[in-house]
Amino acid sequence: MANIYEDKTGNASQSPEDSVSETVGPEVNERSLLRRIDAHLLPAVGILYLLSFLDRSNVGNARIEGLLDDLDMTGDRYLVGLSLYFVGYVLFEIPCNIVLKRTSPRVWLPTLTIVWGIVATLMGIVHNEAGFLAARFFLGVAEAGLFPGVTYYFSMWYKRRERQYRVALFFSAASLAGAFGGALAYGIGRLRGVVWTNGWRWIFILEGIATVLIATGAYWFVHNYPDTSTFLNEDERKAIHQRLAADSDATHQEDFSWAAVREALQDPKCWLYGLGFHTMSLPLYTLSLFLPTIITNLGYKAATAQLLTVPPYAFAFGTTIAVAVLSERLGRRAIFIGGSAIFAAIGYSILLGNTDPVARPGVSYLAVFFAAGGIYPATALVLSWPTINVSGQTKRATATAMQISIGNLGAVLGTQLYRSHDGPRFIVGHSFALGYLLANAIVVAILAFVLRKENKQRELVAEEIKDVGEVPDWRGDVDPRWRFEY
Repeated sequence: MANIYEDKTGNASQSPEDSVSETVGPEVNERSLLRRIDAHLLPAVGILYLLSFLDRSNVGNARIEGLLDDLDMTGDRYLVGLSLYFVGYVLFEIPCNIVLKRTSPRVWLPTLTIVWGIVATLMGIVHNEAGFLAARFFLGVAEAGLFPGVTYYFSMWYKRRERQYRVALFFSAASLAGAFGGALAYGIGRLRGVVWTNGWRWIFILEGIATVLIATGAYWFVHNYPDTSTFLNEDERKAIHQRLAADSDATHQEDFSWAAVREALQDPKCWLYGLGFHTMSLPLYTLSLFLPTIITNLGYKAATAQLLTVPPYAFAFGTTIAVAVLSERLGRRAIFIGGSAIFAAIGYSILLGNTDPVARPGVSYLAVFFAAGGIYPATALVLSWPTINVSGQTKRATATAMQISIGNLGAVLGTQLYRSHDGPRFIVGHSFALGYLLANAIVVAILAFVLRKENKQRELVAEEIKDVGEVPDWRGDVDPRWRFEY
């Protein structure tokens, strides 16, 4: 094995974990190696997720640029289109992760991105409601495999406590997509009158083409797993194997197993992880899909509303990174998820309390900062939870897909809540979002209680073992020697 040593700061990584002490052979600086892994993995998958969130949420920007009028579509039928995206997403979530397990990230992730880029581009040339509805459904199908696939992918590279921060960085691309989306929509909207009367078609076409072009290059800059990645030498591969063996099953040569899929489906904790995201997905997607509409209903013109969506997302990007760092350093998950959800709930309480948003738009706009600043960090942390706690490669891949599938059922409901005649207060939508955020705090507390109780029960049976990668009879997280993080 490679000799992993710490640099002069005494830290091996941004995680609080200690370096592996058993060393043999040539020296490898663990901190430097971790930075190299980050540099090769995070920008690549982060760009793909930015494109994913941009292509799914730019429909909100397109709406206020004349989409409904040109397609002769009512506001309620538009909401059906939003829901169909999540129907396709939920149906194909688990199958996509199974395909990833049987193929490779370098092939599967860019291929998915090209497919949804083509669908997103074609959305710009639909001429009726049926075309719009079909395009939204197939966009959901194509995007279904990216997020759960990447969280599983990270589990094959990073130690447990390192994953949360990386998943949060990866998810922060969603808030950046919101910021970029507003700015891009403002600029692209100026193309109204070029070929078409309104500029919404150009939003889909130009952003979709950009996705296809970037995804084509992703075949060269997305890497596979440590054993075959070309940017590593043999000593570095051994060092990664040694790091992962400290607390992860990623070093096991595990074949796909339907028994492991059933194990995930029968584990109540996996369903609670899903419920944790379910209670976040409704406020997450209602905000990302309807923020331009909410701001327009405050009395702003479309172009101004596009620009005003940028600052709340920029704030959300900052809070996501800050909360992820604090959570990692303190080794606490539930308190930061629940606390962020409550922070967002304050925003929706303000939105509901403002009885005249048009007269007092500043109050509602301030509330949006609370909402975005809490929703994004809470979502990032809750999505990283199963990647930390579920052991067994196939079970973990299934659990993450389950979490997104269950979670996005909340999004399906959320897309029906912000109806055209409900503005400018949107009492129904804001009330549901507030209720879901408070429910998230309750679910997270219950899950933390369950995990803590199970840890205490296991302490009476067996001592904790962290070198699971070197245990030949390792049975995954059902083994009493495994400990959960909460």
